[in-house]
Amino acid sequence: MSIRISGVTLQDKKHILFALTGIFGIGRASSAKILNTLSISQDVFARDLTEKEEQALREYIEKNVRVEGELRRDIVMNIKHHKDISTYRGVRHAKHLPVRGQRTKTNSRTVRGNVRKTAGSGRKSSNEKT
Repeated sequence: MSIRISGVTLQDKKHILFALTGIFGIGRASSAKILNTLSISQDVFARDLTEKEEQALREYIEKNVRVEGELRRDIVMNIKHHKDISTYRGVRHAKHLPVRGQRTKTNSRTVRGNVRKTAGSGRKSSNEKT
């Protein structure tokens, strides 16, 4: 039986500490903090949780932790706010450039969508018709 929390099905074959990280907004540190608060062992597998522990976990996350859709909506609204007030970060977001001070002469492929705009030598390859 698989556990479903905030619209995400947790993987049964993982320890609960790592299974919780499948939920957007919960990393290893916050997962450990949640489990310590609820006094659930981190070594137990997700499939081995009791109904009581599963219900307590679900209720705690839904009430106390901002995850999934709500968190994504907040992130989008924060970016939109920066764009509206024309901060440096907002301008960088709008231009699809790195926001946090990374260099752009090289190595900004991920934020720009792996764009390669380098010019070749101008020489045509030998198999091409001239």
